[in-house]
Amino acid sequence: MTSDPEDGAPEVLDSTHGARMTRQKRALGALLEETEEFTSAQDLHARLRGGGERVGLATVYSQLRALAAAGEVDSVRAASGETLYRRCGLASHHHHLVCRTCGQTVELDAPEMEAWARELGGRHGFADLEHVLEITGVCDRCASGD
Repeated sequence: MTSDPEDGAPEVLDSTHGARMTRQKRALGALLEETEEFTSAQDLHARLRGGGERVGLATVYSQLRALAAAGEVDSVRAASGETLYRRCGLASHHHHLVCRTCGQTVELDAPEMEAWARELGGRHGFADLEHVLEITGVCDRCASGD
């Protein structure tokens, strides 16, 4: 164990990725576990600070990017352009249907979209495809004004 330069607390290795597991990373991970909706880095930072965590906004951003790159959190782009994050229930590759009004999100396991992406890429001579698909609309509750 070494000392965490941000708070002086001991670090442990994250057994999954071999990275340093600081108190801030553990706190962010715990917060993401209890947060059901997609949330901004700023909101997560404010909630951590409100709970007494000494963590910088830059740390929250870097950890969210690392978690997203590792496939541990998903991200969507809000209508404002801001990136929102959440831990998803589906571990496999999936997409999201997001309400533009309230942010309600439905996780989509859409094999027909995967087939379409492969076919489209192949038709244009592309291989080793990666894609992100976000579908936005207005949910029934928001559309009815409830």
